[in-house]
Amino acid sequence: MFYFISKIFWVVAQPLSMVMLLVLLGVILVVMRRPRVGVSASILALGILILSGFTSLGFVLIQPLENRFVRPAAMPASVDAVIVLGGSTLARVSTARRVAELNEAGDRLTDAVVLARLYPEARIVYSGGVGMMDPGGEAEADTAHRFFLAMGIAPDRLVLEDQSLNTQDNAEMTAEMLGTGTGTALLVTSAFHMPRSIGLFRRTGIDVLAWPTDYRSSGQEVMGLDFANPVHNLNTTSVAIKEWIGLLVYHWTGRIDDILPHQAE
Repeated sequence: MFYFISKIFWVVAQPLSMVMLLVLLGVILVVMRRPRVGVSASILALGILILSGFTSLGFVLIQPLENRFVRPAAMPASVDAVIVLGGSTLARVSTARRVAELNEAGDRLTDAVVLARLYPEARIVYSGGVGMMDPGGEAEADTAHRFFLAMGIAPDRLVLEDQSLNTQDNAEMTAEMLGTGTGTALLVTSAFHMPRSIGLFRRTGIDVLAWPTDYRSSGQEVMGLDFANPVHNLNTTSVAIKEWIGLLVYHWTGRIDDILPHQAE
């Protein structure tokens, strides 16, 4: 139930949806002879659009998330498992064309290949099921399986978890599959997604080393106007707001211990 409520909430709450709803509300209010309130709703919609698409707001919001965890200063001598979280493929396209089509978070998979070659004895664990936004698509784990085989990773090294629907499922189902005594494990996911992921894995008892990837910000962002790529700006703002909301909700509902988990000392 939590999964479906969260998905439906975000369909409505994401910035572009809010802009559309406010404009629609403004039109309705004008038709109902309440032009001042209607114009105010439309102005608010314009403000959200400008902040989300034509400023660096999204990069400023996502930067603290991406800076929270860093890669190990010294690489481990050995690694027993490389755990990769889903969210890096386009399910419907991959299913229909029998390819492994990557999205903006595709670095999760490509970095996993780099680590697999660096640690040839490590198991490669991929966690990702069929998302609600991709009806008819295959499980992400199946797409990842095809990708890893194409990259020359031996099939007997692969551990695939194909039932998870969200990050909490990723952590709990991966822990159930691997059991105790996992050894040294690297957790590969997008840098902005790492704090929530680490918080959830810590609750399962699996001690993982963060391997953040798929950076969206430079790490030195400041607030200002940015007209170069409004679509990219809007997407980054949406991703950042969604992740901050996710952290707050997961903490308030007891799923993670800290609102913003920190790197272990």
